[in-house]
Amino acid sequence: MALTFQDIEQHRNYLLRYAIFQLRDETVAEDVVQDTLLAAVEKLEAFAGQSSVKTWLTGILKHKIIDAQRRMVRDPLLLDARTDEDGDLSDFDSLFDTQGHWGSDAPRSWQSPDQSLSDQQFWKVYEECARRMPKRTAMVFAMREMLGQEIDDICKNLDITATNCSVLLYRARMSLRLCLDKHWFGGSPLEKT
Repeated sequence: MALTFQDIEQHRNYLLRYAIFQLRDETVAEDVVQDTLLAAVEKLEAFAGQSSVKTWLTGILKHKIIDAQRRMVRDPLLLDARTDEDGDLSDFDSLFDTQGHWGSDAPRSWQSPDQSLSDQQFWKVYEECARRMPKRTAMVFAMREMLGQEIDDICKNLDITATNCSVLLYRARMSLRLCLDKHWFGGSPLEKT
């Protein structure tokens, strides 16, 4: 199959949404998508057709996102001021009793998780919940859960300790749990900020 620029370009909007979700910065995401498209055009003949064009482009994009995240860590002006470096977890303490078990505010059970995951509205709420997290917390969560990176690689790429990485992952998961519990399972509409 001879791939053309039009075959690649038709996936730009998907790639941009993916990059914005991962990087949480539209300008950086646009640059990363542009780099992805350029790399794909330069390697059109390398596409063997063993996957869809969208999957191939997403693979290239993931590598470009990781490179962008490394640059963001090296340039502190690119990161949001709220980086969670102190690892303060006191805002979640009230959720647990003295034994570390869920208090009265335990998470609701998912009636049908498969259905929720295929629901586009769920993903809109999820994206808004993730967008509300501090950038570094969201970045660590995306690298681990969306890009599938190992914790050692995340620590190396972001120049953080394994303990700090674990704290950030914990904070991200708790933040998502609370937000989804309130705005998805609890039915309270989520306003974009």
